[in-house]
Amino acid sequence: MVTLRNVKVGQTVQVTRLNGEGALRRRIMDMGITKGTTVYVRKVAPLGDPVEITVRGYELSIRKGDAECIEVQ
Repeated sequence: MVTLRNVKVGQTVQVTRLNGEGALRRRIMDMGITKGTTVYVRKVAPLGDPVEITVRGYELSIRKGDAECIEVQ
C-alpha cells in the first residue's frame, strides 16, 4: 500500500482509495481529492509537513497525517 505521504517530489500519482472516516474523509473529499483523481506532488516542507500538491488545477497543502489516509498508485 502506497500512500500520498510516501510519494516523492515531482511524481504524479492517481488516487485509488481514501481511508479514514467521518469528518476527515469528508474534508479530503471536499478538497477535490477523490478516487481516480490525478495528484502531482510539488514540494515538501523541510521538516516534511505539510506536503504541497496540485490537484484538479489548483495548489493545495495537506498535512502528513491526512496524506497518510490517501492511497495512490
